[in-house]
Amino acid sequence: MTARASAPAFDYEALSMPANFLVVDDHPLFRDALQLAIHSAFPEARIVEAASIAAARAALDQCPSFDLVLLDLTMPGTRGFDGLLELRSSYPKLPVAIVSAQDDPRIIHEAMICGAAGYISKSVRKPELTEAIRDVMNGLVYLPRGYEPPKAQPGGAAADELATRLTTLTPQQHRVLQMLRQGLLNKQIAHELGVGETTVKAHVSEILRKLNVASRTQAVIEVAKLDFEAR
Repeated sequence: MTARASAPAFDYEALSMPANFLVVDDHPLFRDALQLAIHSAFPEARIVEAASIAAARAALDQCPSFDLVLLDLTMPGTRGFDGLLELRSSYPKLPVAIVSAQDDPRIIHEAMICGAAGYISKSVRKPELTEAIRDVMNGLVYLPRGYEPPKAQPGGAAADELATRLTTLTPQQHRVLQMLRQGLLNKQIAHELGVGETTVKAHVSEILRKLNVASRTQAVIEVAKLDFEAR
């Protein structure tokens, strides 16, 4: 399923421009499958692989000119939409498409709210995977075939609002929030980030304000509601 984005389609193949892809997945076999699908659509494509969000950040810092990131949601060291939100906040102009085994409509819906450029199921066959990558590259929003937005449920609007609020956090605030979720104290967070405790306290205050919660404990509880189990 594809939907036209507001921006006009941009045909890389017609202009014979080599495209640059970053594949972020901790499973080597699926990274290989993505490489094959990408080269089917863009034979001259340049592809960089990353097995973690940290490796993806390092690759992007070294070469920020990627055209598309293909990201697995369930990466080591991340929970829920942490990885997607971190990349989107750090590189807001870079399209990030999800390629995931998670096929729950609510997860797809929340991923799109968090800024995903498309959502591709890992269960699709290679021809559809290739088509999906080509569509996203050409400015379309790709969603799984048969996908329908989830029906309104109690708490659904609140979850959507929380996901939207999370997109307003800065990259450093996302890192601080992740460490809060790990149970680290301000002193420990300061040590990990190489900053002073005063700076950490300022980040925590901004996180609470942006998420509209009263305490760090409440922030952790609320964000956990967007988590999902890996499959």
